[in-house]
Amino acid sequence: MADQGSLELLVQSLRRLPGVGVRSAQRIAYHLLQHDRPGAQQLARALEQAVVSVRHCALCHTFTEQEICPTCLDPRRDRSQLCVVETPADQAAMERTGAYKGLYFVLMGRLSPLDGVGPQDIGLQQLLDRVDAAQTPDNIPVREVILATGFTAEGETTAHVISQALKARGIQVTRLARGVPVGSELEYVDLGTIAHALVDRR
Repeated sequence: MADQGSLELLVQSLRRLPGVGVRSAQRIAYHLLQHDRPGAQQLARALEQAVVSVRHCALCHTFTEQEICPTCLDPRRDRSQLCVVETPADQAAMERTGAYKGLYFVLMGRLSPLDGVGPQDIGLQQLLDRVDAAQTPDNIPVREVILATGFTAEGETTAHVISQALKARGIQVTRLARGVPVGSELEYVDLGTIAHALVDRR
């Protein structure tokens, strides 16, 4: 039988993952120890290597193993466009669409006054500095900033604060449109989404 101290430590460590409660953490721990010990060792090595090797890009703040990430260095990207997202996961989602060809700035969070998260905690000043200094590898000025924060109350507040700061600098600011999901039937869509889709119609 596994040492209970080690097993409990594993369960508690797995609980640090978002959306993983006690029972889920126990199932994962038992599965790895009972059915996939090589997988558990591979996971441990991968986590240790990532913690040591992965850093924030000096320009966009996404995760990378280099000082500047491959996206920022890609000469095919439109350097006059900057898409602001909350997390690297949001950036990955934007990339999967294949529809956006500009650069990014990753906030690593969103404003949440109730949780003590202010503008300095999400890199707002770094974003403004980047726009002001046109910090791109070939120094092309940013002409449009696309706000792609979430449509939660915190995401909307974040977008508003950034928008006000950028408009004061004469930068064109746009926001992702909200609308009815592709393939959905109107009667099953929530009223808030329908209302926003109507306002943002084109």
